[in-house]
Amino acid sequence: MPSSPSSLSPTENPYLHTLLESSRPFLRGELESIDKDLPSLVAVLRSVGAGECWHKHGSFLDHLIDIYKILKIWKAPNSALPCGLFHSAYSNSYVNLAIFDPSTGRETVRAHVGEAAERLIHLFCIVPRQPLIHDDLLFKYTDSELIEHLKVSEVSLKHAKERDLFNEDEAWRKKLRSILPADGITVKHKDRGRRVGFQEIGCCKLLMTMADFSDQLFNFQDLLFENSNGRLEFSGNNLLK
Repeated sequence: MPSSPSSLSPTENPYLHTLLESSRPFLRGELESIDKDLPSLVAVLRSVGAGECWHKHGSFLDHLIDIYKILKIWKAPNSALPCGLFHSAYSNSYVNLAIFDPSTGRETVRAHVGEAAERLIHLFCIVPRQPLIHDDLLFKYTDSELIEHLKVSEVSLKHAKERDLFNEDEAWRKKLRSILPADGITVKHKDRGRRVGFQEIGCCKLLMTMADFSDQLFNFQDLLFENSNGRLEFSGNNLLK
C-alpha cells in the first residue's frame, strides 16, 4: 500500500523538508544564522523590558519572537519581519504594552530597524484592528462566500504561478478590490480619532494579524471568547472556563 503524504518522512515529503529546514534554526536557538541582526534586535527588546511583561501564554518578548518565527516560516517578505518583531511596541488597540513611548521612542526604533520598517510598525500600532479586521473585512463575507472564495483563489493563484494565467474579472478578486481598493482606505487613529491613510500597511496589517491570532488564540483563549464558530467575534467573557 502506498504511503499517504502525512506518513512520509521529511526527506520524502518536500513540504515537510522545507518546513523542517526553516524551523530548525529557531528550534536550535541559532538566531544569527536566520539574520545577523536578529540577536541584537532581540537584545534591544529584552533591554526595554519586553521579557518582563506577561502576554497570553508567556512573556511579551516570547510573543514578539513567535510572530517573527511564524512570518519567517511563512516566507513573508523581509520588509515584514522587523514589523513582526516590533509589531505592538508602541501598544495597540487591544493591549497597552508600550515598551517604546510613541511620542519619544520612534527615533530609537527607527535606528534599529530602519525608517520604512518603523513606519509600518507605527501604523500597525495606531490602526484599530477590531473594526478593520472584523467590521470592514471579515464581516463583509458570509461563511459560505468566504469558503468558496478561499477555494477558488487557491486554484487561481496556482494557475497564475504554473500557467501564467491571470484573470482580473474573477469574482473573488472583484470582491477584494471592492473592500480594499488599490488607492487604499482611511481608518481612525486608535487614540486621536483622526483619519489615517491605509494603503501600503494593508497587506502587512492583515499578515501580522493572521500571525498574531495564530500564536495566541487557542485552547483557553477560544473558550474565553467563545470563538467556536470561526468568525472571531470575541462574543464571550467566560473567565471560569
